[in-house]
Amino acid sequence: MPSAYHSIDLARFALRPGEGRRIDLAADPGQLELGGERYVVVGEAVSARLDLSRTAAGYAVRMRFTAHVSGPCMRCLEGAQVPVEVDAREVDQPATEDDELRSPYIDHDELDVSSWAHDALALAVPIQLLCRPECRGLCPVCGASLNASDPEDHRHEAEPDPRWAKLRELKLE
Repeated sequence: MPSAYHSIDLARFALRPGEGRRIDLAADPGQLELGGERYVVVGEAVSARLDLSRTAAGYAVRMRFTAHVSGPCMRCLEGAQVPVEVDAREVDQPATEDDELRSPYIDHDELDVSSWAHDALALAVPIQLLCRPECRGLCPVCGASLNASDPEDHRHEAEPDPRWAKLRELKLE
C-alpha cells in the first residue's frame, strides 16, 4: 500500500461546479482511545475511496473505508479485532455563515484526510468492541474470565446485604 495521505489540495483537480472525481488513496486514521484503552488500526493505513464533487460555492466530499480495529475486548479484556465500516460525508461552502455548511476538515481547498478519517472512524466504532458477540466478560466477584468456565461451575456464595445486619442481630422468640 502506498504511503498514507495526510492532506490533499482539492484545487489541483481544477473541478468546475457540477464536476466530480473519484480518488482511491491510503488514509491513516491513527489510534483511538476509548474508555481509557488504546485501539489501533491493523496495518496503520487503510484503503479509502474519496468521492469529490465541486458545488457552486465549495465542495461535497464522501470518504469510505473499512478499518480493522484491534485492542482489548470491552467485556473480558482479551484481544479483539473488529472490522469497522466507515461512510462519511462533508460539505464545505466557505462563503456561507451557516456552520452546518462549513467543514472543519477543509481549509482553503486543503482537505485534512487524516483528521477526517480519525474522527469518522471514532464515530463509526460500535459502542462495545468485543472479542466475539457471545463474550460473557469477567466475573464481578473474582475477576475470572467467564468465557473459559462453565457458568454452572462458576458460582460464589452470595454475601448478605450489610444494610440488614442490625435486623439479623434481633432475637425473636
